[in-house]
Amino acid sequence: MNLLILPLFSLLFSALENPKFESQIIDSNVSIGYGVVVGDVDGDGKPDLILADKKQFVWYRNGDWKRFVLAENLTEFDNVCIAARDINGDGKVEIAVGAQWNPGETSDESQSGSVHYLIRPSDPTQLWTPVQLPHEPTVHRMYWVKTGASNYQLVVLPLHGRGNKGGEGAGVKVIGYEKPTDPKSPWKTQLIDESMHLTHNMTSKDLGVGDGETIFIGGKEGVKSFSYQAGEWFAGPTEESPLEHQSFGELSLADIYRNGMLLAGVEPMHGNQVTVYLGPFGKTESTQIRRIVLDESLKEGHGIATGDFLGNGTIQIVAGWRSPNEAEEMGIKLYEPVDDSYSKFKTHWIDQGGMATESLTVADLNGDGKLDIIAAGRSTNNLKIYWNRSE
Repeated sequence: MNLLILPLFSLLFSALENPKFESQIIDSNVSIGYGVVVGDVDGDGKPDLILADKKQFVWYRNGDWKRFVLAENLTEFDNVCIAARDINGDGKVEIAVGAQWNPGETSDESQSGSVHYLIRPSDPTQLWTPVQLPHEPTVHRMYWVKTGASNYQLVVLPLHGRGNKGGEGAGVKVIGYEKPTDPKSPWKTQLIDESMHLTHNMTSKDLGVGDGETIFIGGKEGVKSFSYQAGEWFAGPTEESPLEHQSFGELSLADIYRNGMLLAGVEPMHGNQVTVYLGPFGKTESTQIRRIVLDESLKEGHGIATGDFLGNGTIQIVAGWRSPNEAEEMGIKLYEPVDDSYSKFKTHWIDQGGMATESLTVADLNGDGKLDIIAAGRSTNNLKIYWNRSE
């Protein structure tokens, strides 16, 4: 390590004040707020907010935050997830959505789960055209994942395996969809994995392995990774790891100075713990992974994100939960490492009582170089931006 860097870290930490976030209510009439993502919908160069709500998929225009409906009433049961990413390089996101949320029905795909691609109209403020795709029951999460220099797959994650009851039975079929030039044509699909029996969420990151990004899936069997190379998905290292001994509900991955990588999680599924794992992930065997429990006071934890919100060169964790805990508290907290060893953390409230976190993400929404926090609340029925005013 360069010894000249040490005084810089000391200076950064000694000068740091408490985080400062200013909340703004974007929508106070959210039904549930199943999923919120960020992406440029109208091509103006500004990131917009995109929300999967109970019966509508909507977006909010950056600046005036006006609300527009993308699609509504696609299925009998609730909407549940949304994926948005610019996959063709035109500066505007492509959007896919999941609905027919009926997790108790794990066998009949007509009564549980759906996958739709939304065709963009010339005016994105008007309704988009849905194209229904084949799917497994209990579709729960989806993400666009890079699989090559200019290739992407829509990776769809069901909650249960087909016919699965109580987390037992068939494995969850994680499927990748390749968008054809004409989205109304048949989509090529690829089975990524079916070794997990109850999953909840996933993330992806370019680790320099394979041809694109590595995906990390969290669920009953912990966290498993999968990379794409030469047209095939392959599993990451399988050596015994602490990540295989915990049930994960949420997860987020970040590079950290000197320590390799950081994986933050909510454990178990809909759980009470915020955890951090330090070590190599997805590239090599992970026997040296170190686990730290940051908090055990959550109730129904349902959102986690990582980033340098404070601009001090370290990675902080933001986590939220949706039900009042034993102290009758719910909301969002930020966990800050006290130094770059990541051995101890300080805790800061971002929202104490005003957000029943159903979904949470982060992005720099105003171009000031600082990560802002965005969350949708279930029982609080709101969508908020927490503007980063930290100095």
